[in-house]
Amino acid sequence: MKLAADRVLGIALIGLAAFAAFKATQFQVTFSYEPVGPKAFPILLSVVLTALSLVLIFRPGEDGEWPDKLVALKLAAVLLVLLVYALLFTRLGYLVTTFLAVLSLARLFEASWPKALLAAVLMALGSYYLFTLGLGISLPGGQWLPDFN
Repeated sequence: MKLAADRVLGIALIGLAAFAAFKATQFQVTFSYEPVGPKAFPILLSVVLTALSLVLIFRPGEDGEWPDKLVALKLAAVLLVLLVYALLFTRLGYLVTTFLAVLSLARLFEASWPKALLAAVLMALGSYYLFTLGLGISLPGGQWLPDFN
């Protein structure tokens, strides 16, 4: 069995799913949820991710080749942007980090500055109001900015 890119990705995603499921089982909830608690959703996502990863391992695509250097660099840059997003999320707040992340990703994939700025503003504000008003989820305003509602 040739170790194609699809198979390596599948194995890595199974590791990620196992880690997410393990962390979900460690949740300590101070009050009871009925019938399902906060552990159920991440565990369910881990099961789905594992199932889809097994498809990648046992039925990889026909052209399971490694990406060329430019694509690999862009993928690494996407991972870096998402890591920085996670690290700055509570410090800068949802609006600022989402704006910067979307702007960075849009520019990374060669959007013009006006289109990247428009996408960043619309995604940051639109998703903020969707989460806060539509779903009732509280998002951080950042350490330098009070909660924006």
